[in-house]
Amino acid sequence: MAARPLSRMLRRLLRSSARSCSSGAPVTQPCPGESARAASEELSRRRQFLREHAAPFSAFLTDSFGRQHSYLRISLTEKCNLRCQYCMPEEGVPLTPKANLLTTEEILTLARLFVKEGVDKIRLTGGEPLIRPDVVDIVAQLQRLEGLRTIGVTTNGINLARLLPQLQKAGLSAINISLDTLVPAKFEFIVRRKGFHKVMEGIHKAIELGYNPVKVNCVVMRGLNEDELLDFAALTEGLPLDVRFIEYMPFDGNKWNFKKMVSYKEMLDTVRQQWPELEKVPEEESSTAKAFKIPGFQGQISFITSMSEHFCGTCNRLRITADGNLKVCLFGNSEVSLRDHLRAGASEQELLRIIGAAVGRKKRQHAGMFSISQMKNRPMILIGG
Repeated sequence: MAARPLSRMLRRLLRSSARSCSSGAPVTQPCPGESARAASEELSRRRQFLREHAAPFSAFLTDSFGRQHSYLRISLTEKCNLRCQYCMPEEGVPLTPKANLLTTEEILTLARLFVKEGVDKIRLTGGEPLIRPDVVDIVAQLQRLEGLRTIGVTTNGINLARLLPQLQKAGLSAINISLDTLVPAKFEFIVRRKGFHKVMEGIHKAIELGYNPVKVNCVVMRGLNEDELLDFAALTEGLPLDVRFIEYMPFDGNKWNFKKMVSYKEMLDTVRQQWPELEKVPEEESSTAKAFKIPGFQGQISFITSMSEHFCGTCNRLRITADGNLKVCLFGNSEVSLRDHLRAGASEQELLRIIGAAVGRKKRQHAGMFSISQMKNRPMILIGG
């Protein structure tokens, strides 16, 4: 199966990226040419530096299996301007009353507490985080937290081109954009709304402003978009993208079916048939992605294998939902309300004990795809992607 000709907009993206590299536009990583060996050596140096300079990690954020949770995902809102099929039912979901959602100050209070205990990466999610009116101010406030190295956002891209210059100035350092198809008509079918060209403009703006890589999240579903794997991979030839193919996961309301899931190995085989020279790329120890690069291509592709090959053993993630619940596992249904304790006047030490108890109860691994599909869990939009 050969990759199909790229659309006019995608070709424009490729040309714009090529001009940026040749004109010395600001980027955070070099243009194509860095070898896998050089990348591996750099990763080894970074790990060695962290081992030598790391302060003792918080016991409150370390579970009974020794996993240290340095990555916090905070959902800013349950609302979204799309209706993606794998995220929420077509009719929508009952939203939490505004009074029960975290306020901006409560979000920042919890963020400060987690960063003080060792969290060095925060990702803002939703719903769609960029529809929250004060998202730029939240990023600016987070940027001031000593010890926080990365502030990321996962967005559907609809508002990205308009807001990204402000977000970058405020301190946003990493971007994930959800895009499940390169076909405008199919886009409208999957997300039940219009907006394909706005998402593409958002990707273009991120590249223009020097984000490298720009991560593109693609949930792969059999019978819907698995025929576009090669088209997505081809985008990485001239663009600094990390296209992340995500196995379809079960959540309440998305009508998950095992037959719809395309496994990592099947996806990898499809790409390898087109590009047999595909190379494995070294990744961070706690990475959820298996990364690969086509020699000579500027970007890379990755696979998120939550269902077929879980990565629970190196999980370093915690989640706070928009209504203030701490969730220690994406696929677990156990949650603890930090909002209620905050509003009851809990001290910092009391909050840490509550957080530590929840982290301490985290299981070794999730229950497996078939058990998860039967488990009562929130829709993804209410958890925070």
